[in-house]
Amino acid sequence: MHKVLGWGLAAALTGGMALAEDVQVEVSILDASQVTLHLYPFLKAEELATLRLVATNRDALSVFVPSKDASHFAALALAPADGFLQDGAPAATAVALSDFPDAQAANTAALAACDAQRDPSTEACVVVLEVGPAP
Repeated sequence: MHKVLGWGLAAALTGGMALAEDVQVEVSILDASQVTLHLYPFLKAEELATLRLVATNRDALSVFVPSKDASHFAALALAPADGFLQDGAPAATAVALSDFPDAQAANTAALAACDAQRDPSTEACVVVLEVGPAP
């Protein structure tokens, strides 16, 4: 069963491929999980601070991308036009999905869910946070 946060936080690989090539990443290891944060230029300082907390704190991560166990994959996707936070809460287009068998499935599902909620005249959603088993 895949879990989705009610206000949505999604991500996917295909929609963010072109942008991801030029984007730096930060990688964190939390217990048996590896968390990769993509540092897109559209993210504001407050959004980056929140995402860094999520990427480095097990409790914060479990709120955004709950998962059965560390052997599954999760992704968080955002619409660049909306960012991550709006009025102190996650943007309506932010989608997090978890409990996938591989990273591509998590990313694809998160991107599709995010893109379905964004204004079609704006840029496609991108994955900003990926979670999977630690190497």
